[in-house]
Amino acid sequence: MNTLKNHVLSIFIFYFAITLFFLTGSNSDGGHKSVDQENSIDRHALVTRHNPVLTEINRLSPLSVGNGEFAFTADITGLQTFTDFYNRDEDNVPAPGPDGFLQQREIEGASPLATQSQWGWHSFPNPEGHTMADATRMYDSHGRDVPYASLQNTPAGDWLRENPHRLNLARIGFELKKSDGTVVDIEEVESVRQELDLWSGTLHSQFEVEGNPVSVETRVHPDHDMLAVTVDASSLSHEQIGVVIAFPYGRGLHAGDPSDWSKPEHHTTNSISNGDDYREWHRILDEDEYFVKLAWDERGDVEKRADHEYFLSFSDTGNPLSFTVAFLEEQVTDDLPDAYSTKETVEGWWNDFWLRGGAIDLSESSDPRAHELERRIVLSQYLMAIQSSGSMPPQETGLTYNSWFGKFHLEMHWWHGVHFALWDRLDMLENSLDWYDEIMPVARAATELQGYEGIRWPKMVSPDGRDSPSGVGVFLVWQQPHPIYYAELVHRQKPGQETLERFRDVVFETADFMASYPSWVEEKGEYVLGPPLIPAQEIFPPEETFNPGFELAYWKFGLETAQQWRERLGLERDPEWDRVLENLSPLPEKDGLYVNTESHPNTFTDANERRDHPTLLGSCGFLPCNGVDREKMRRTLHEVMDSWNWDHTWGWDYPLVAMTAARVGEPDIAIDALMMDVQKNTYLPNGHNYQDTRLTLYLPGNGGVLTAVAMMAGGWDGAPDMDAPGFPQDGSWVVRHEGLITMP
Repeated sequence: MNTLKNHVLSIFIFYFAITLFFLTGSNSDGGHKSVDQENSIDRHALVTRHNPVLTEINRLSPLSVGNGEFAFTADITGLQTFTDFYNRDEDNVPAPGPDGFLQQREIEGASPLATQSQWGWHSFPNPEGHTMADATRMYDSHGRDVPYASLQNTPAGDWLRENPHRLNLARIGFELKKSDGTVVDIEEVESVRQELDLWSGTLHSQFEVEGNPVSVETRVHPDHDMLAVTVDASSLSHEQIGVVIAFPYGRGLHAGDPSDWSKPEHHTTNSISNGDDYREWHRILDEDEYFVKLAWDERGDVEKRADHEYFLSFSDTGNPLSFTVAFLEEQVTDDLPDAYSTKETVEGWWNDFWLRGGAIDLSESSDPRAHELERRIVLSQYLMAIQSSGSMPPQETGLTYNSWFGKFHLEMHWWHGVHFALWDRLDMLENSLDWYDEIMPVARAATELQGYEGIRWPKMVSPDGRDSPSGVGVFLVWQQPHPIYYAELVHRQKPGQETLERFRDVVFETADFMASYPSWVEEKGEYVLGPPLIPAQEIFPPEETFNPGFELAYWKFGLETAQQWRERLGLERDPEWDRVLENLSPLPEKDGLYVNTESHPNTFTDANERRDHPTLLGSCGFLPCNGVDREKMRRTLHEVMDSWNWDHTWGWDYPLVAMTAARVGEPDIAIDALMMDVQKNTYLPNGHNYQDTRLTLYLPGNGGVLTAVAMMAGGWDGAPDMDAPGFPQDGSWVVRHEGLITMP
């Protein structure tokens, strides 16, 4: 009997141990824990431990609130009170060194404060009638003349690049006065503490005027392009605080503050509707217009101070003050939410954002870089949600301030948007995909002028789909397969006829161009990409450059994926697409390593070729390594890490390298690349990827981080059968993750 009892007990203990093993997870995977092995991540703790907190004025790191369509960037007061100070750039500012990881270095510049939207654009008059034809010249493509708008520095080139440009819709700031009635200067603002509560989407700002505390909460409504502000200024008299709303003219500036305050006669601000607690204006700038509605609580009143400038005063500051400012493409008569109802809506939206989709927690890791990487991951999710999830592809500086005149670059859309799919927030990528259908007529007409089939997608783009003259941009082609890649991401999560029909035209028109673009070279017996062509590594002259490795690999991926779409729709494979696929040139290589281009094969013997984007790695990392010799790519990766000129790169290059390292089984290099200590890989206290004084933020870097770490933690097609296969497996990285989608 005792033997039987012992046997039963042994069986019980065995199954209990097995159950416990699967509930708690094994340590054999180097410490990685997926959601199936561990209780859910405490997302509130994960997010809020990275709330940006400023206790002094940092002109490089103003904080923003937004909703993907509209964003407002504030100074230390929670509004745009000291905009001139944030436009100054004569002083150097130390870059952050979180947890002592990054070296402290002096970096220059400031991030201007602006209020921007996806729809807010302006064009100067065009009395000369400049067109793209005026900035165009012919280039030889294997015996055929093809027009390219490369005449950038001409009157037509200048006008077409500058117009349209994205607007600063308004400057909204406090007027603060001391007890003697003089206006407070920024140096007189004391006891500063500003925290962006990521979990609730609320910017909390606290400061003192002559020892008197002021507290401000700033939000943007998720469904309206509307700023909502509440203020506790009970320590000040009502004469000491008010709000200035001012409207500028548009500015054709390549990068920086898009406001022109010197031309009040060039635009009008008409008051079209007034009430006891609101004022509505009609803004007209040449042939462009928009509407603005200011609403306040019952203690407020508005007066006009000057052309385009208004002052909101309050009769009593004893209780918290509130106001909203809504920006509208068209006039609406419906009531808009007030500041207090907006508070509840905003908090609910952001709670839902953080609770849905993916999460990565690195807090149990012993590697000293883990906390900083986790900070970048969390802040990048917030920034991409407010800056890059709207109805059009975003500019590289999002809705913070203008770069490239506010226009967006379609080759960068991949870095802005792919991560949304991998973090199971596919809808935030889909928001901008319908835009490709909208611009098809414009893009098709431009493609026909060059004598190609299908649609060639533009590069530096206006909202209507017009390209911009450029000595570089018009020759790029790596944006062409992007829409096919996006469609495939959607299909992986939403397979079925509806998705196939939705993207059918975009996929097929893109593939038609991709099949018509390569030239047949008889002596090689191959289809060749270029010339004229400039690869993603933008350092080679278009007239002589051909067969860049990354573009060749992407061409094959795009055409093969398009053929799969035909088969899913019950169609035969397109014979012309197959002809190009079967005869496209192989990836260029030399001395057992992959190189940049066939036309410039001296990547590792000519230092001048080892700068800008190291996209020779992209065919196995960014792309799923089809037709790539992984060992050869691994050796190429090591050469890149050892010899590349990292001072002449861009923010998305480090995630690009990390993805290649992960796919070829070098997870330590993946981490080294992501955390490389160089200026272009600096992430400021507000989470922005600093590049230089011109680009104090660069959102493709943020999107790249999210794409790379999602892949490294969540895996990719054909990844090793282990958890978090792109992270080191030596136990120094404990990667808890949930809700991530496998990368192609």
